[in-house]
Amino acid sequence: MSAPVRTAEAEIDVAIEDPRWEGVAPDLEAFVIRAVEAGLAAAPDSPRGALEVSVLLADDATVQDLNRTWRGKDKPTNVLSFPAAEQPLQPGMARPLGDVVLAYDTMLRESAEQSKPLSDHLAHLLVHGTLHLLGQDHETGEAEADAMEALEIEALRTLGVPDPYAAEA
Repeated sequence: MSAPVRTAEAEIDVAIEDPRWEGVAPDLEAFVIRAVEAGLAAAPDSPRGALEVSVLLADDATVQDLNRTWRGKDKPTNVLSFPAAEQPLQPGMARPLGDVVLAYDTMLRESAEQSKPLSDHLAHLLVHGTLHLLGQDHETGEAEADAMEALEIEALRTLGVPDPYAAEA
């Protein structure tokens, strides 16, 4: 586990629970921070001021346990987002947005199935999870899903990651 890294607008704490993540990208922590920042920057409703996001890079067992406990789904998934509860802002303190948790095994399998580099898939799901923390939701209707995908595509473009939905069209 590493100490939070301070950026211009966000404090992003990256915890690497599963060491297999280390091979996904050079300077993995900086990679994760850039992807989360891209998600924050792409959202039209991103709050102003200092923000705090925690990212946990875990394995399928950890994500399955969280998915079962918090969503009633006893299976792993690629990414989970847990928005922080609203709380009064404290002067000089970052506003907690929430936690993003990713499952290595599921992401590895998906990136192979989709013939995409694992680093691109990781960037996509970090952006996706960050947008969920900001209230974006693709499960409430087609218009919302399209809007969220457009934000993801824009954020990923700033990272040099190809449109993850292009092959599906």
